[in-house]
Amino acid sequence: MEDLSPADLKTILHSKRANVYYLQHCRLLVNGGRVEYVTDQGRQSLYWNIPIANTTTVLLGTGTSVTQAAMREMAKAGVLVGFCGGGGTPLFSANEVDIEVAWFSPQSEYRPTEYLQAWVHFWFDDVKRLAAAKYFQYARLGRIREHWLGSRSLHEAGFQVIEAALISALEQGGQDIETSTTTMELLTVEARLTKRLFKLACDAVDYGSFRRAKRGTGTDPANRFLDHGNYLAYGLAATATWVLGLPHGLAILHGKTRRGGLVFDVADLIKDAVILPQAFLSAMRGDDEQAFRQACIESLARTEALDFMIDTVKSVAMRQASDTP
Repeated sequence: MEDLSPADLKTILHSKRANVYYLQHCRLLVNGGRVEYVTDQGRQSLYWNIPIANTTTVLLGTGTSVTQAAMREMAKAGVLVGFCGGGGTPLFSANEVDIEVAWFSPQSEYRPTEYLQAWVHFWFDDVKRLAAAKYFQYARLGRIREHWLGSRSLHEAGFQVIEAALISALEQGGQDIETSTTTMELLTVEARLTKRLFKLACDAVDYGSFRRAKRGTGTDPANRFLDHGNYLAYGLAATATWVLGLPHGLAILHGKTRRGGLVFDVADLIKDAVILPQAFLSAMRGDDEQAFRQACIESLARTEALDFMIDTVKSVAMRQASDTP
């Protein structure tokens, strides 16, 4: 067995870490050897500890600053840090697509090469890349079925009334995935199913009419919560790809030239399963952003979303690479 240093023994696997933070109007610094965020209350400054060894992602919203010492400590602990706009929404917007959060990965290249080598072994083959994208989509369908039908909180909120329609939509989605011959067709299948899920969630909680707004322009609660929650999923996805040593540009579905495309691919594994229903549920309950964010984080942790992301990416990497001549 390989000898481990005391520091290694204290390391918590990223897939087992419990915390995702969104912070705003505060300062991050090192105080007494600990990373803390400071908020001002009148003439007093309140210090709150961040357990970085048990944290995967820190999102810094409006009115935040961070010291070099704090960034150094978070990098050593493998914490992914991202700057974003208010409420975790995109920092910038472009004409056609949102530009992702400005991410700062831990600055260590001593990451595993096994999965990167397996990934690039099949990535340049269009057929194998499409097969990998289909694998992702099947995994996504399974996750939706598992959470929407198995979650007691969703069941109590009224989602049991749309179970038959959900099963039908997932079965149709599986058939459409199987018959897709290009990534564009697969993206269309993905978008069509998500649109059906929006309709089913609206019916389950009696939300009324809903139209998904692009680039953070929605003003109704469900749209705002979807934007907010999706960026929590992007944080976990970026963590998963960094842990496995995969560059964010090696996308399998969102295009070879889409910046951060692999992050979007991996986030899609759990977005519709966890974030989508919670957005409508919180909107109907009248939750504020903090309550919604806490509900999402608890659900992501309870369903072991990061574990699922990492295991799925690992499975695709090794499976597709082994099938490549």
